Amino acid sequence: MSRKYLIAGNWKMNKTASEAEDLVGEINTSVGSQTSVQVCVCPAFTALAKTSELVEQTEVFLGSQNMNAESSGAYTGEISAEMLRDLYVSFVILGHSERRQYYGETSTAINLKVLAAVQNNLKPIYCIGETLEEREAGQTLAVVRQQVREGLANFPTNSIEHLVLAYEPVWAIGTGKTATDEMAQEVHADIRQVLTEMFGESASASVRILYGGSMKPDNAQGLLSQPDVDGGLIGGASLTSRAFCGIVEAAQALS
Repeated sequence: MSRKYLIAGNWKMNKTASEAEDLVGEINTSVGSQTSVQVCVCPAFTALAKTSELVEQTEVFLGSQNMNAESSGAYTGEISAEMLRDLYVSFVILGHSERRQYYGETSTAINLKVLAAVQNNLKPIYCIGETLEEREAGQTLAVVRQQVREGLANFPTNSIEHLVLAYEPVWAIGTGKTATDEMAQEVHADIRQVLTEMFGESASASVRILYGGSMKPDNAQGLLSQPDVDGGLIGGASLTSRAFCGIVEAAQALS
């Protein structure tokens, strides 16, 4: 099955609304009209409304960095799926390693967000990955398999085409270290095997699995050429249009 590359920029806690306007303008100019690769930007909550306006007439999709599993209520500081849909958000990053590390999110808790997202016509980008200690202990595949099974429990098979996974080896995020092409492919292939066991081969083949550990223009082609790497969840390199669009162009060349 042919899976269209998805290059999603996770801006994390960077860029004010006015700074976002500049960056999105540059991205729109470079890759905003092409359709061979799906492009998504995930600004901070404060920049979502402005970014939504800027990408409305382009092929760039809008994503959020998080959401609450509840639809509304007394959850100070939180954002619901309905609020995101009201801003024409398409994707939502869930379970990022920084959410797990700093805010104690577990795969079981993230599962509720994943289910709430898909029930509200949002495409979850569910993040999984091992720490350096887990990799050195030879636990990578066991850790990732457990995260996949727990985070996707009760996921509706008829919505599987809306699911995106992102493998982010925690030891490679923001460190400049990157999994080799072969290391990434090994884990991505194992993730797809778990998806096959959970949802069947046809459904598994439709799910895009992104790589999310320090992908840059100079290593993107090698990673994206792996058979089970279907795009990138880009952190630091998404904060400049030159680097981000360079990764998009690498994906275009392989499409």
